[in-house]
Amino acid sequence: MKTITPTQLTGAERKWYVIDAQDQTLWRLATKIAVILKGKNKASFAPHIDNGDYVIVTNCDKFAVTGKKLTDKMYYRHSGYLGGLKEISLEDLLEKKPTKALELAVSGMLPKNKLRKEMLSRLKLFTWVEHTYVAQKPELIK
Repeated sequence: MKTITPTQLTGAERKWYVIDAQDQTLWRLATKIAVILKGKNKASFAPHIDNGDYVIVTNCDKFAVTGKKLTDKMYYRHSGYLGGLKEISLEDLLEKKPTKALELAVSGMLPKNKLRKEMLSRLKLFTWVEHTYVAQKPELIK
């Protein structure tokens, strides 16, 4: 078995991809994005090396959810103080921070290690159709 080191991947370029989230199921979309961010779609994939690509998501607040998840799914956070548990439903989260739900779904599907922050920094979320990364010539994913 051949072991890949980070120095062997220095010539590997990161590609840019565009995904339209309009009417796609949230968690299926998040898995597709997580695979690209991790680099599992490449032949040179190694779990200890971050060689994933950039992902631009347009219309990221117009995804679909099944069942009653829009009202029943709750997101929790804690301030660290006694009684500091905050909860918000998916419906309210989409009103306050439209990109946060997709970001949390993708973050939950990435590895829980030091590479996660860098992978998430390559995720670019937009709530409209146009994006500001036209100069990178991103490839459209259906």
